[in-house]
Amino acid sequence: MDVWLNGQFVAADSATIPVFDAGFQHGVGLFETMHAENGRVFRAREHVERLAESARMLRMSERLHVDPLVEAVQRTVEHNSLDRARVRLTVTGGDLNMLQSTGASPQDPTILVTCQPPTEYPDEFFAKGIGVVFAGGRLSPWTPEAGHKTLNYWPNILALQEAAAQRAGEAVWLTPEAHVACGCVSNVFIVHEGTLVTPVARDEEPGAVMPGITRAAVIELAESMNIPVERRTVSVDDFLGADEAFLTNSSWQILPVTSVLVRTGTGETGEDGEPVVGLQPHAIGEQGVGDVTSDLRTALLACIDRETS
Repeated sequence: MDVWLNGQFVAADSATIPVFDAGFQHGVGLFETMHAENGRVFRAREHVERLAESARMLRMSERLHVDPLVEAVQRTVEHNSLDRARVRLTVTGGDLNMLQSTGASPQDPTILVTCQPPTEYPDEFFAKGIGVVFAGGRLSPWTPEAGHKTLNYWPNILALQEAAAQRAGEAVWLTPEAHVACGCVSNVFIVHEGTLVTPVARDEEPGAVMPGITRAAVIELAESMNIPVERRTVSVDDFLGADEAFLTNSSWQILPVTSVLVRTGTGETGEDGEPVVGLQPHAIGEQGVGDVTSDLRTALLACIDRETS
């Protein structure tokens, strides 16, 4: 498999990045994960535009040009002769002077595009849904990188590891006010009395929720299907009491959520005399994967096929 690195294709096992690169030294970088179907990348331009905007807002680089990057992303899929692919665009600060204070770095960023066959998730995930847990920490809206897809994914990885230990498929972050924000690698939707509800994203008002490309596609489809859509605060009670819930990202498209592991008393008393608290499954809805979720997933898959054909 070949990768696109700073303007040329090289074998993946021969690609090299300087040890003083800001992405390696300091985690200064951004990335996008995309999906290719029928040999074409779904909404590549929207992904690249989001990354370039983040690079400007975070003062990492103003030297990113959208059209050449979109072309590089598409060419990487074609060069590797992949019909379906998971595509990643990674951009770091390059040889970044961390003491510079005059704005975005004048240095050329490091740009890497990789692609590989997509992960094949079990059909059962989409037919029966998955369980999720609430992440142990809180997602801060006050840090500069909030709502941007940076290379600092350590908190997300730790939360995902904790979720996997509980046999959950995703961890859902809460805000400092204990409102639902997003998953570690996904946006969150619920359905309440026929209305589609999603937490407000960074491009709609300041906050820590990333404006997902798949999230935007789902909202567009819902509106075209005359499904009411609300972007608003989602409480934990809203989430637990939803008729349906699902997650969105480029790899899963739409992944139903049918249960949440919540901390609750077990009815037992520990050796210290205190009540024992454990994680217990709480069902979302009453009949598994709901009709709105199923209809939107069908519509999204058709949209992806249509736009990439």
